[in-house]
Amino acid sequence: MIMTTTNNLEGKVINQYLGIITSEAILGANIFKDFFAGIRDIVGGRSASYEKELKEARRIAFSELEEKAFQLGANAIIGIDVDYETIGDTGSMLMVSVTGTAVQF
Repeated sequence: MIMTTTNNLEGKVINQYLGIITSEAILGANIFKDFFAGIRDIVGGRSASYEKELKEARRIAFSELEEKAFQLGANAIIGIDVDYETIGDTGSMLMVSVTGTAVQF
């Protein structure tokens, strides 16, 4: 499956647009990760625990997006957009939303 943020596929002719597809992955960050991330905010530096959670959420979202495209008979996804949000009452959940257009070339 070819996946790209561009709206076309260089060297390929898009024969059919199969529709917009979306996938979301929401992961909760536990209290210990929140605590240590808060310390990182104060002293500076990167939060490896949050980076790990974001990578996992992104992996899940892209995997689900690819599966949805495959079910439509697509062999590529173009115009991919990736958004990140914190949600929940305390903002303790991480959401990755991925949207694209399933196509056949």
